Amino acid sequence: MKKPGIYLSLAPIILLIVMIILGVKVFGEDLTSGPSQISLIITSAVVIFISILYLKIPWSQIEEGINQQLHNTGGAIYILLMIGALTSTWMLSGIVPSLIYYGLKLIHPSIFLAASFLLSVVVSVLSGSSWTTCGTIGVALISAGTLLGIHPGWLAGAIISGAYFGDKRSPLSDSCNLSASMAGVDLYKHIGYLMYTNMPAFTISLAVFLIAGFVIDINQVDVSTILNNVTGSFNISPWYLLIPCFTIFLIYKKVPAFITLLISALMGAVLAFFAQPHIVSQIYGDVAGGFNQFLYASLKMLSTSVEVNAGNEMMTELACTNGMSGMMNTILLILCVIIFGGSIQASGMITTITEKMIKFMNSTFSIVASTVGTGIFCNIALSDQYMAIILPSKMFGETYKKQGYAPELLSRSVEDSSTVTSVLVPWNTCAVAQSTVLGVATLTYLPYCIFNIISPIISIFVAAIGWKIRRIATEETETDNNN
Repeated sequence: MKKPGIYLSLAPIILLIVMIILGVKVFGEDLTSGPSQISLIITSAVVIFISILYLKIPWSQIEEGINQQLHNTGGAIYILLMIGALTSTWMLSGIVPSLIYYGLKLIHPSIFLAASFLLSVVVSVLSGSSWTTCGTIGVALISAGTLLGIHPGWLAGAIISGAYFGDKRSPLSDSCNLSASMAGVDLYKHIGYLMYTNMPAFTISLAVFLIAGFVIDINQVDVSTILNNVTGSFNISPWYLLIPCFTIFLIYKKVPAFITLLISALMGAVLAFFAQPHIVSQIYGDVAGGFNQFLYASLKMLSTSVEVNAGNEMMTELACTNGMSGMMNTILLILCVIIFGGSIQASGMITTITEKMIKFMNSTFSIVASTVGTGIFCNIALSDQYMAIILPSKMFGETYKKQGYAPELLSRSVEDSSTVTSVLVPWNTCAVAQSTVLGVATLTYLPYCIFNIISPIISIFVAAIGWKIRRIATEETETDNNN
């Protein structure tokens, strides 16, 4: 087997980026409806041909790399299916309309973006999952904000920013646990050390969303009209909110996300049959009464597309759902991402690129900047958050140790780059999932994900000024180079 050179290693990544750019130019926001999948498959084929014919890597090794990538990412597929089912039943049962109704009554439009950011933070801290946050409270917030006339990019940006900040503050977060374990640092020490970069990013993000709420034009729609449309289309009750509360309780009790979402989706289906009979009757149509109607309507809501007439154009558009079937295109894209990420990892191309970066790591600034840059690069090249966490941690762990830096500096640098920027890369599994769940294209919300954009910048800046940089020799006390 040959070791790939740096130019050969960069070629497939450049090819993918060029194909994605061309896809955006031709298809716009419809990029993920097929062009992205084809781009990933073609690039994967190029990597596989180079690996087998030139690098003499056996197919079994490439296949093993793809299977490993599937093992790391496959759980996302199950979560996406359950989110699709939950968003459908919660919408048609009146849960989301009730959340919209009471949310619009309590939250002034001018602070809606800031409130969305903070609510997403709370749910994400409790759940430890940005995906669960966007798939539950995020869906309600994006629906309510859209009715207010707020730009979807701002809405998704606020929700995603809050979800990812909360994810970094939660000991339940899988990415937090993975980053800490890969760097060999205690989880709570890792979360505590993240405060030095997370809190400045949080403060700036909150300030931006607060100011934006008063600056951008969001008050063109009369709130009272929206409330009348909601109550005219759905039966609204605060009792329906017991199901989201129960979902939060399951999250608090650390019930696995798949089971939590499944139970919540089924509860929504049962509620719909009793709370919205005028909506459900449109679903089962001529199906025989009683249990048959209930079973037919429930399975249809959970699994496939549902089109109903909610009485007015605004709510009818909101009430049309796709269930689990609405996630199939996203799952196809994730499978293509897995093939690309696994093949390019198995080829050794990523290792070649990261090894080149190690040569420039001779100061606090350069070592953190290289780690952050590698994390972002891995999100682009491997299209998977978990691999973007694992690879820099493995590659740079020994370098941090030799230069006397505490392991939490490594874990923080990885979190500030690999985790938060994954949602900004259109073909990354995180971006694919969030754009599908929220119904907003990645390139549309990208400029408004303030927390995700500034976190790696702040991480590098903190390293450049030497603030709170811990070294192994003084691991129990913080070395503040400014003192």
